[in-house]
Amino acid sequence: MTRDKRIVFMGTPQFAVESLKHVNESGYHVVGVVCPPDKPAGRGHKLQSCEVKKYALSQNLNVLQPLKLKNPDFLAELEALKADLFIVVAFRMLPKEVWNLPKYGTFNIHGSLLPQYRGAAPINWALINGETKTGVTSFFIDEKIDTGATLLYKECAIDKDDTAGIVHDKLMLLGAALATETCDAIFSNTIQAKIQADNGFLKEAPKLFKANCRIDWHKSAQEIHNHIRGLSPYPVAWTLFNQPNSTEVVIKLHKSSYTLCEHQNEPGFIKATKSDLQIFTKDGFVNVLEIQAPGKKKMDCRSFLNGFTLSDEHKAC
Repeated sequence: MTRDKRIVFMGTPQFAVESLKHVNESGYHVVGVVCPPDKPAGRGHKLQSCEVKKYALSQNLNVLQPLKLKNPDFLAELEALKADLFIVVAFRMLPKEVWNLPKYGTFNIHGSLLPQYRGAAPINWALINGETKTGVTSFFIDEKIDTGATLLYKECAIDKDDTAGIVHDKLMLLGAALATETCDAIFSNTIQAKIQADNGFLKEAPKLFKANCRIDWHKSAQEIHNHIRGLSPYPVAWTLFNQPNSTEVVIKLHKSSYTLCEHQNEPGFIKATKSDLQIFTKDGFVNVLEIQAPGKKKMDCRSFLNGFTLSDEHKAC
């Protein structure tokens, strides 16, 4: 297949880099890479480039970093590239003035099997909800979020102890292959876009905030385990360790397992030994395997218990 078509790629994090790399190395002519402006980061507040920009510069690709996507100068620069197709992976919502520019349209790679899990955090919510399968989908961008006509998809199994980080890496590689396959299918006219069906129950994937990362110990042990692995390694599930007449401490839980059993303990009751930390739920308990105290790095449970004193009055809430 002749791959002389002109591509503009838009993305930000490492998840998008693999797609850009796959398309670029497949022989397509990447005439522009659009990414966010550099941002200050770290203690010195030095300007840091996103991962997509780093890769683009390493390949001597043309980088555009607009402050505003509707800026007339940026739109003129984008149009001057005469791209046949735009590809978007983990970027931001585009105005119609942008996605409507190229002859063949603009497609996005989304980390779910659309129409399920539209939104900003599809990988996290699939695990939080206990799914055993997810995938990546390519679709044409339209005015709404993740609602455009779908093109191709690839499925991916979610193993019972997978974390969001593990599934992220699986989908990153699948999405990279899907990006190139979608380009091939569009340019060879071998695919028919399908309007997304909204009939049936659709699960959403809204943005994650501190509030919806908090653990509810009144849920089942399996639900809480899924919540923890669905938020690991980022943004991380958290709870409060509460002791009467003492300050509440925010504790982050990175890794867990769970046990189902009958018991008489209140949800959130903590049982600790020198090496094990169990937090009880309505139908069993969660075994804490990796944990993080305020101002400390993530550590295994034994290391945490060596430096953090827990009494029978402590409770997770």
